[in-house]
Amino acid sequence: MSRFQVLSDAQWSLIEGMLPRPTGRKGRPFSDARAMVEAIVYRYRCGIAWRDLPEVFGPWQTVWTWHRRMASDGTWDGVLARLTAAADAAGLVDWSLSVDSTIARAHQHATNTTRLTGAGSSYKNLRVEPPDHGIGRSRGGLSTKIHQLVDGHGLPLVTLITPGQAGDSPMLLPLLTQLRVGRDLGRPRTRPNAVRGDKAYSSRAIRGHLRDRGIKAVIPEPNDQKGHRKRRGSRGGRPVALDASDYRNRNVIERRFCHLKQWRGLATRYDKHATIYRAAVLLHAVIAWTQQLSDTP
Repeated sequence: MSRFQVLSDAQWSLIEGMLPRPTGRKGRPFSDARAMVEAIVYRYRCGIAWRDLPEVFGPWQTVWTWHRRMASDGTWDGVLARLTAAADAAGLVDWSLSVDSTIARAHQHATNTTRLTGAGSSYKNLRVEPPDHGIGRSRGGLSTKIHQLVDGHGLPLVTLITPGQAGDSPMLLPLLTQLRVGRDLGRPRTRPNAVRGDKAYSSRAIRGHLRDRGIKAVIPEPNDQKGHRKRRGSRGGRPVALDASDYRNRNVIERRFCHLKQWRGLATRYDKHATIYRAAVLLHAVIAWTQQLSDTP
């Protein structure tokens, strides 16, 4: 396999029918969809500028246009939804989910645009560009935070983008709201069996929400919350139960972030718009699911 060919034939066959096709209208020749997808993957894997794409992929402007359009019309959201539905039908989805986030430093080329700080992002319509472009100032400088909900094997189901200073705990409910895995019959599945998270996700609101929906919470309690509960005596409630053996399985999301940041264009954000950057993260998730469904090592 050439170093420019990043998808196997088995992987490509899983997503080929879900990508843009020729419309039949007269005009410029329609670009090869596989070459465009592999060019996008190559760019983010290497972390190079669009202008530096090898000539084997054709004009870089065409590759960039494909990526922008597929990010705007939600192509990769649709592809990921169909792949996860197929995986669930085959019994490949482990519904004991893990949640966490990771920081990506924003390059100076991603920050030279007007940002309205303090404005909230819309987690209902993910195709709308947020006013802050998903870039905020944390301890390490201007950065972006990637929030993911992965299954028990570490394969992504939901991805959201926030500024770097955003907290983890407030993002769990939006992640669960976006969780929808389709089925051949009936409504999409939206309720996991369990949710694993670190101490950042320990709050009464989260535990109450999971309890009301019948979802097992595998979340440890921080020491300060333990102290507050003990000082309240009987009014503090019962101690929080934690399945310690199940909590060890939370490392799958940490391993997923390690795979994610092997793409240099994701480990460092070069994209000005959050929708464009999120589309690249979704593309990485699509590649992971095609490897799972095609048994590609």
